[in-house]
Amino acid sequence: MAKLLETFPCVPSTERGRGILIAGDPKSDTILYCNGRSVFIRSLRQPQDVQVYGEHGYAVTVARYSPNGEWIASADVSGTVRVWGTHNGFVLKNEFRVLAGRIDDLQWSFDGLRIVASGDGKGKSLVRSFAWDSGNTMGDFDGHSRRVLSCAFKPTRPFRIATCGEDFLVNFYDGPPFKFHSSHREHSNFVNCIRYSPDGTKFITVSSDKKGMIYDGKTGDKIGELASEDGHKGSIYAVSWSPDSKRVLTVSADKSAKVWEVAEDGTVGSVIKTLTFMESGGAEDMLVGCLWQNDHLITVSLGGTMSLFSADDMDKPPLLLSGHIKNVTSLAVLGANQKTILSCSYDGLIVKWLQGVGYSCKLQMKDTKIKRLAATESSIFLSGFDNKVLRIPLTDNEFGAAEHVDIGHQPLDISIAVDSPESTSLVSFDSGVVLLNGLNILSKIDLGFAVAASVISPDGKEAIVGGQDGKLHIYSVSGDNSLKEEAVLEKHRGALTVIRYSPDLTMFASGDANREAVVWDRETKQVT
Repeated sequence: MAKLLETFPCVPSTERGRGILIAGDPKSDTILYCNGRSVFIRSLRQPQDVQVYGEHGYAVTVARYSPNGEWIASADVSGTVRVWGTHNGFVLKNEFRVLAGRIDDLQWSFDGLRIVASGDGKGKSLVRSFAWDSGNTMGDFDGHSRRVLSCAFKPTRPFRIATCGEDFLVNFYDGPPFKFHSSHREHSNFVNCIRYSPDGTKFITVSSDKKGMIYDGKTGDKIGELASEDGHKGSIYAVSWSPDSKRVLTVSADKSAKVWEVAEDGTVGSVIKTLTFMESGGAEDMLVGCLWQNDHLITVSLGGTMSLFSADDMDKPPLLLSGHIKNVTSLAVLGANQKTILSCSYDGLIVKWLQGVGYSCKLQMKDTKIKRLAATESSIFLSGFDNKVLRIPLTDNEFGAAEHVDIGHQPLDISIAVDSPESTSLVSFDSGVVLLNGLNILSKIDLGFAVAASVISPDGKEAIVGGQDGKLHIYSVSGDNSLKEEAVLEKHRGALTVIRYSPDLTMFASGDANREAVVWDRETKQVT
């Protein structure tokens, strides 16, 4: 049986103008983040060690470990919370419909018996605390009039809950059963994130007004704020405390992350370190999420890149974990050793991966939607949703400037005869194929049927074209760049979507729109 060796995962979903949430296991170096309808469980020490929970029916917004690390609570845009185990196949413990709309934040109580969730809803139903095993509501949460972006459970007795949101308010509740205690309007814009210190003595809020406020953890009274000197110049989207409750990490739309020393009495927070990043100069460098996980400082950019700094040596360059946010549309393996992999997504992102290492580098093709990709060790060929085939030089971790040729049709598939002297490319379109030498059109052939997928053999002497009718047409490629049909194979019941040769060239595989894959013997043309 095949064994999974490593996973190259996507990165967290991000949204411009909003903070995102990542969480950590209190007893390990494992983090949680969300993308689409899935929760990703990822090791910081072995980033290719990834597990995926994909049982939500809607896009997931937040996931949190229980204090003992045995359970995970995850919430989605429908207002549903699912509680599931971290072992034995992610067995589902409970599922509750908590709010009428999107859940933006979720926290466990320190004893692991209660959960509080906040977000959007109807009327006053913007925050709810409930028992994790029964779903019974534990109190009323009046006081907010708009979406509640964040909530926090006091991690020590007596129990307290603090919330903040789009109405610029910070509300404080005592209990259980929880009831409104007090409200503060210290901020002049959306209050994006609220977090209790691990010792429970203080909590902090950060806002789009570029300020951070510090409150007493037991009474809810404001006691201080983050100093404006050397502070953020843009909206602050997220904040996270150090394990010793003495420092906080913040991230901002100004593309910076700052570490603050918080006075013991909480009256002031002063910047002690501004973390440095390599910037591309675009909006994707804005920072929208952060987490202080044991001795790791983690930041997340709008482009999805996670930067892992050492809390003990903040001057050390960070480890970068990046990848795709959107669906991957095509893959290519480079070189004889099969160690380098390229992937692309329709949002114009190309990512280079190395087996055993993971993420290597990426290229964002602005204003380009990528549909298909093929590559040699020195060049990448790709197509989008126009009539162009683009070529990009590739050297080490550098992508060159793109050139293109217009083939007069929207390309459906691209493959390269990597072992042929001319590195001939085969590009299929709706009714035929084009043979290219570099960006020079050698021939354009109408095949007389609706084409769906294609591939050319590495030596450039054979081409296989799949039709919308599920048939595979095998052609020999002559010296004058014409095609001669040699065989027609029938097995599929849906339109062909992909055709590829095996590495040893003794077989080829085809897949169709019905999610069926067939492996063929190349010599006998029979199903293996």
